[in-house]
Amino acid sequence: MAGPDVSRSTMAAAIPAGLKTAGLTAAAMVAFAANSLLCRAALGGGHADATSFTLLRLAGGTLALGLVARWRGGSAPPARLAWGSAAVLFAYAIGFSLAYTRVSAGTGALLLFAAVQLSMIGAALRGGERPRGLEWTGLALSAGGLVVLALPGLARPDLVGGVLMLGAGAAWGLYSLLGRRAKDAVATNASSFARTLPLALAASGLAAAAGAAHVTATGVALALTSGSIASGLAYAVWYAALRGLGGTRAAIVQLSVPVLAAAGGVLFLGEHLTARLLLAGVLVLGGIALAVRGRARR
Repeated sequence: MAGPDVSRSTMAAAIPAGLKTAGLTAAAMVAFAANSLLCRAALGGGHADATSFTLLRLAGGTLALGLVARWRGGSAPPARLAWGSAAVLFAYAIGFSLAYTRVSAGTGALLLFAAVQLSMIGAALRGGERPRGLEWTGLALSAGGLVVLALPGLARPDLVGGVLMLGAGAAWGLYSLLGRRAKDAVATNASSFARTLPLALAASGLAAAAGAAHVTATGVALALTSGSIASGLAYAVWYAALRGLGGTRAAIVQLSVPVLAAAGGVLFLGEHLTARLLLAGVLVLGGIALAVRGRARR
């Protein structure tokens, strides 16, 4: 019994720490971008309704994270934290799905990422942090990018879809802030995912009663892949990568997710990159990068 464990430990020790962190980080970023592609493919392609996709995604994430948490032997989080996090997690997941019935993968990822980062920066401001010039400049650029994306015109994304995705991003930002108190991130996420299932079942039941629920075999496969691999396993990989990343680097590498999602949308979903989205992306992501660097210097 000891042989395989020793072998795995020896192999892991043989991988340089920097290379291991880089590999884990790259895998997590690709998986996070894939979430947008999988959701958009299922919902934009008519393979599932938003509530069915959300239920299957959360079920897949529950299974994957539960297996990882059990394998690691993590400690269970306090019930109050788990239920509170579950409510916010469900708000993110259903908003994410509803938004992707109306916006492209690249646009959705950009709005989601901007809302997550700006909500977390906002929480820091409410906590008493006082930004300096570079941070204010970055925040202003990011806000300007969102304004550019929302301006009237033929290339403007669907307004309702955009608002839904911004709400999903704010919910994810709050979920991340709540998770900072957790001693074991994987176990806490596993518990939160499991507690979202009654909420997801209720939403799916309401959709079914209204005759709006539908899902094909392709939709089931896309949702379960999104939940188990691009969400559950990806979160576990990301938490492992964070051990080798500082807070600043962790925030900056996440700038790649909207870029990867937009590129994937063009390559795999036949979406188009507009000049509006490119300009907004440069402003939003560049502004967040400046704000993050400004916080690091302070």
